[in-house]
Amino acid sequence: MQALKNLDPSNIVFLDIETVSQSRNFASLGEDWQALWEKKSKSLSKNNELPDELYERAGIYAEFGKIVCIGVGFLRNYGDGHKLRVKAYYGDDEKLILQDFAHLLQSHFHGNQFLLCAHNGKEFDFPYIARRMMVHGLELPSLLDMAGKKPWEVAHLDTMELWKFGDFKNFTSLNVLAHLFGIPTPKDDIDGSQVGAVYWNDGDIKRIANYCCKDVITLTRLFLKFRGEKLLEDTNIEVADL
Repeated sequence: MQALKNLDPSNIVFLDIETVSQSRNFASLGEDWQALWEKKSKSLSKNNELPDELYERAGIYAEFGKIVCIGVGFLRNYGDGHKLRVKAYYGDDEKLILQDFAHLLQSHFHGNQFLLCAHNGKEFDFPYIARRMMVHGLELPSLLDMAGKKPWEVAHLDTMELWKFGDFKNFTSLNVLAHLFGIPTPKDDIDGSQVGAVYWNDGDIKRIANYCCKDVITLTRLFLKFRGEKLLEDTNIEVADL
């Protein structure tokens, strides 16, 4: 992918988000939100599941969910190769998470040369973050503000889209591509389907942040593989204290 080789990796913000439902369960919703979810769940039901049975999926919809972690990674090129620094913005206060993330972009990544990169980011991470910022009345950083921009002016990279090569019906997970390209993925962790339970039942937000940071590492390694580069070694990765 020659176009990727022409990019400066130090101008890219690699990111991943973790989301959960707005409430612990369907029963804890107010009547108005229960009614709205009931309407939404009708389009999701395949086997006549009840709205409360489908509520565990609410976290993937920005109207019914919230962000509990944004993991970010930054590459720097040194004499002996790339070095990656990863940190996570996480907690129960979604507005604070988004404010901190927006401040990062506005302070350090506000020029035309900068890009955001995520796996399935164009369908999930980027619009989810933007929508939740709007809900909280926050100003969108330029990297997330798509209004009035032409497609080639939107500074978003999506590793899943890159892998599609124009095949719109294809969906390939980050985990599958990691295995395909020989990128190590830790097996001592949760997966995306467990994030809601870990948050609402265990209250272990640091575990979610740790999982999110590992996905950022995998994402960055995949991007470098797409550029034809060697595997980024663990010794060249620094994760900020959680």
